[in-house]
Amino acid sequence: MQKYICKVCDYIYDPALGDEDSGIAAGTAFEVLPEDWECPDCGVSKEDFEPYND
Repeated sequence: MQKYICKVCDYIYDPALGDEDSGIAAGTAFEVLPEDWECPDCGVSKEDFEPYND
């Protein structure tokens, strides 16, 4: 699954890990995150993320 990086703070959303602190289970693709999900590090919205290729 595709990872996404926050353009503001460089937080990487890894679907293999999810976002447990926000109630997002491991295995959750970025595309299906709730529209009101925010970056856990800086609080910006999903629109401020872009695909990340490591």
